[in-house]
Amino acid sequence: MTEVVAALIWDENRFLICQRPASKARPLLWEFVGGKVEPGETKEKALVRECREELGVTVRVGSVFCEVTHEYPDLTVHLTLFHAVISSGTPQKLEHNDIRWITPGEIPQYEFCPADVEILEKIIQYKESISRAAPL
Repeated sequence: MTEVVAALIWDENRFLICQRPASKARPLLWEFVGGKVEPGETKEKALVRECREELGVTVRVGSVFCEVTHEYPDLTVHLTLFHAVISSGTPQKLEHNDIRWITPGEIPQYEFCPADVEILEKIIQYKESISRAAPL
């Protein structure tokens, strides 16, 4: 099983998604920034490295939002999605075809990697619970 980490980065009511390059597996599908954990690396350190490599930003890694295991035809991934905040830099397309800030309501407009489907449902529920709890 491959350990993978990803970042849930919010800007107000929008979160960051990235479109995979056409040359990689699952071409042009949308996903969260992140990648594989290398041997000897903590999940948090892997996420900081991946955000620097893929977006040119430094992130502060927070708590775990959720974890999922997904079996693709070519590999099985255990994905840990962390809350993260950009502490320096502006996201750039260093490795992705495109990057976007979207609201939970815009999720259906994008085709995501299958491993992210369960996560996206949790994001919608999470934002709905926050908006219900907000004072009027």
